[in-house]
Amino acid sequence: MAKRVVITGIGTINPLGNNVGEYFRNLDRGVSGARMIDRLDTTFFKTKFACEIPDFDPARFPDAIDRKEARHTDPFTQYAMIAAAEAVRDSRLDLDATDLSRIGVVVGSGVGGINSYTEEIQEFFESENPRFSPFLIPKFITNIASGHIAIKYGFRGPNFGVSSACATSAHAILTAASQIQLGRADIMVSGGTEAPISIPGIGGFNAARALSTNNEEYQTASRPFDATRDGFVMGEGAAVLIVEEYEHALRRGAPIYAEIAGFGMTCDAWHITAPREDGESAAEAMVLALREAGLTPADVDYINAHGTSTPLGDLAELHAIKTVFGEDAYKVNISSTKSMTGHMMGAAGAAEALACIHAIRDGVIPPTINFKVEDERIDYRLNLTLNEPQRRTVRVAISNNFGFGGQNACLAFRAL
Repeated sequence: MAKRVVITGIGTINPLGNNVGEYFRNLDRGVSGARMIDRLDTTFFKTKFACEIPDFDPARFPDAIDRKEARHTDPFTQYAMIAAAEAVRDSRLDLDATDLSRIGVVVGSGVGGINSYTEEIQEFFESENPRFSPFLIPKFITNIASGHIAIKYGFRGPNFGVSSACATSAHAILTAASQIQLGRADIMVSGGTEAPISIPGIGGFNAARALSTNNEEYQTASRPFDATRDGFVMGEGAAVLIVEEYEHALRRGAPIYAEIAGFGMTCDAWHITAPREDGESAAEAMVLALREAGLTPADVDYINAHGTSTPLGDLAELHAIKTVFGEDAYKVNISSTKSMTGHMMGAAGAAEALACIHAIRDGVIPPTINFKVEDERIDYRLNLTLNEPQRRTVRVAISNNFGFGGQNACLAFRAL
């Protein structure tokens, strides 16, 4: 029998809060994290807004990252360190009484240190004496966040990064769970981090016609399942979970939020950016997750949808949900928290895993905000939790994440 895997600590920094408490409160309030971008010149871009972390300063988190380390790290690593520090504290992990060789780290990122890379390239070509910093490579490689977390705490178990675009941190979490099930670790620090709000980030996604350009209504531009949706709103931040073998957690008296009951992975094998319109492979990921967890569609109370607010993506996902759940699709709550956080890309899956934990622990379904206009192609008999949170007992929640390249991941969480 496979080892059971549970979540014993959580941490985050994102556009809705500098910690888990703030994040959950703002989810319940239906707060939009969208702001006009103030950290770069958007003159040449159609999109001039994003879900930024407001007034971010790593000096405000001295327990997570010191001043010297902050100078030599990209924001995506800083976000990961901050979220990891909260998660480790929350897990009540006694580092002096734990075998650190049995604790690993797998924290993913979609684009890594894109800000540092961009700044270095600009400086190189604009300088009279062009040269690169010796910290350039370790600032932008996507695995470095996992490395920094391990160095800080002395975790010597499996350590690597995962990168699968918008599915990154869902893949990181299920990979962490797999390491525990295989007996390679007792605890894994896992999640995702992203700091994509940059010249190539905004410019590149604009060129791909993936971002909303609704600058006039930027605070409500992330509007999943609405007829007027016109693309995703870029977000940033990190979310980290302490993933632990169940018996190990019991022995040390750790707090347990939920069990990672099952997970599914598939690929569309279809298009570099567009989803399959029939949602077939997304549906299969959900089927695999439920099958591994020993659950039926009738057991699921909440689905945290990928729900990016793109015209094709939202339709494909809802089609996939109806394919898998049948008549039970009308009994489950569905919502997209990206309507509030924006699309945190490589950190999205982990941030949305926390939303599932919140639903299970606190009995609150976060809303899909900014809904106004019905889309004739969407079945609104589905409970899309529009505009207002809903209270219900949640025993099982699943989270969907789908990335460019057609990479799909589904995580199933169960209350204990």
